[in-house]
Amino acid sequence: MRYLTDRKRAERLGSARRGTEAHWAQTISAVALALMMPTWLVVFGRALGGSRDSVLATFAQPFPAILTALVLVVAMRHFARGMVNMIDDYARGTARKIGIMAAYFIAGGIGATGIFAILKIAL
Repeated sequence: MRYLTDRKRAERLGSARRGTEAHWAQTISAVALALMMPTWLVVFGRALGGSRDSVLATFAQPFPAILTALVLVVAMRHFARGMVNMIDDYARGTARKIGIMAAYFIAGGIGATGIFAILKIAL
């Protein structure tokens, strides 16, 4: 029989051996998104009602293009990690493996498409 103190239980990573790491990664990406999103919403909001040429001119500038790319990358990593956590909690076996692959595929596809569009506009 093992006797562990509360401190020893808290220092461990949990049954998957990555619980604390996943939590901190999600927390850091959430804070990053919370700091970047208001600025990005202002940039996007100003370009939203404009003509095609004005939108292209806005996102051809370095700051809006880089900010949009950063928001997209961080948001897709946050999305993928969150989906993997949910899938780990509720799915087992082959469904778990397919779900994790689908989550990364969807996040990667959205991220790659967005980065391609930003690069095409900015360059």
